[in-house]
Amino acid sequence: MDGDRRGWRDCVLSGAVFAVCMAGTTLPTPLYPLYQEKFGFSELTVTVVYAVYAFGVIGVLLLVGNASDAVGRRAVLMWGLGCAAASAVCFLYATGLGWLYAGRLLSGLSAGLFTGAATAYVMELAPRGGASRATFVATAANMGGLGCGPLLAGVLAQYAAWPLYLPFVVHLALVAGSAVVLWRLPETVRERRPLSTVRPQRPALPGRVRAVFGPAAIASFVGFALFGVFTSVSPEFLAEFLDVDNHAVSGLVVALAFFASTAGQLAVGPVGVSRSLPLGCAGLLAGLALLAGALHWDLMSLVVLSALVGGGGQGLAFRGALAAVAEASPADRRAAVISTLFVVAYGGISVPVIGVGLLTGPIGLENAGLVFIACMTVLVSGAAAYLLRRPVPARA
Repeated sequence: MDGDRRGWRDCVLSGAVFAVCMAGTTLPTPLYPLYQEKFGFSELTVTVVYAVYAFGVIGVLLLVGNASDAVGRRAVLMWGLGCAAASAVCFLYATGLGWLYAGRLLSGLSAGLFTGAATAYVMELAPRGGASRATFVATAANMGGLGCGPLLAGVLAQYAAWPLYLPFVVHLALVAGSAVVLWRLPETVRERRPLSTVRPQRPALPGRVRAVFGPAAIASFVGFALFGVFTSVSPEFLAEFLDVDNHAVSGLVVALAFFASTAGQLAVGPVGVSRSLPLGCAGLLAGLALLAGALHWDLMSLVVLSALVGGGGQGLAFRGALAAVAEASPADRRAAVISTLFVVAYGGISVPVIGVGLLTGPIGLENAGLVFIACMTVLVSGAAAYLLRRPVPARA
């Protein structure tokens, strides 16, 4: 009994460390309008600054995504916390765009180091037979942390002094506390190897996976793209078209999307994987439609509904996609195939977001958003139609 209690304590503490790191990756979201005002850059620059994060994540996943299997979970997570702290320092000392680019890149590196290693660590620290509850802890820590970042920064920026500094000071304190907690947790990798034994993971797609991978990758790409647009340009849209200049409200709207994604991921269990992917696609379509209505009629209520519905659809689709792809993959290629899915998903955070930024100048933010919605609707509709003809096997 004492062993189980200790195991769950360690599992929850590792989840808290996970949440702190992920919160740092979305911390600047409600602050971008303030940076625009301070440094005088365009909406395109905002989207590029945001997308740099995705390149950092993809680089880590491909180059050292499996490093924690060799050198241990705690060592990799300590490096991740170090990158998170360095990112906060860059934002604290930001005197120009270069600091923002560096901060976002370091934030991407921290997320890339944490994504796989922290999920595995939370699962391994849980007592035997607690896989389901440990999955809940890991999911809540990941997406809940992403949601808490903009909420924390928005509240501090709106109601406390030094809006461009205090959020990062608070996060640095949380990172320092997390490092102490992590240092006291046990290592779960028993046989460790030197870092030199780690090899880059090449994207792989065996023939038997392709039928499932196509719609799963498209749904993941669209879901992450929706999050990317929400977190990069929604604060500017709220301020410019809805006269909402309250940073706490901007942060809350973005946070709702991540909290809804957490609920969507948790719903995969009772819903089942075979239904979660098509239902997730339907949720994404509904979220895109609501976002189009919000852009066209300038309605705050539709923005909030879009965050909730689209976020829930993203959670259903992405966890369903992971389960379906993992089930279809050969055991000896599974890690490489899942890494490929993550690369496609994080590509959704970068490419479409930059596209919206490029279009904002010539046609305006609202029209650029509508073009984005039209393109994503075509993609996810195609994936949904395919899944209706060839459903994912229930055993996934």
